[in-house]
Amino acid sequence: MDNLTLAEYRDLARFRFEIRRFLQFSEQAAHARGLESQQHQALLALKGLPEGTPASIGELAGRLLLKHHSAVGLVDRLEKAGLISRQPGTGDARQVLVRLTRSGETVLRRLSLAHREELQVSGPRLLAALRTIVAGRPKEAKAS
Repeated sequence: MDNLTLAEYRDLARFRFEIRRFLQFSEQAAHARGLESQQHQALLALKGLPEGTPASIGELAGRLLLKHHSAVGLVDRLEKAGLISRQPGTGDARQVLVRLTRSGETVLRRLSLAHREELQVSGPRLLAALRTIVAGRPKEAKAS
């Protein structure tokens, strides 16, 4: 079936609203720490890389869905702020690896604690909205 019921549209709208509400919290929390949202995302992406994954600018670009040159600019700004440092890659002379500085670790820890606390409040709403969509609704008359 290619149609959705009005209730299904409402379910999707509710889920999108809950996501946006959390993202707004996240943006405000980052700004309160003097960061842009994307800078916070970069710090978290670096800290949360799977074990054995090199923290290259290319990997960071992929994790943030950015073009390589955009990730380079982001790394430049984070490095200038003292939140990350660069080092040459071991196997490929063109590869640049990045790591969080002590200051970057501190900022990320504070933001992550605030996000965990917020998710303890907003998480149940997000999950409820998602469960409604995933479980589906009984089939009824479809709206177009």
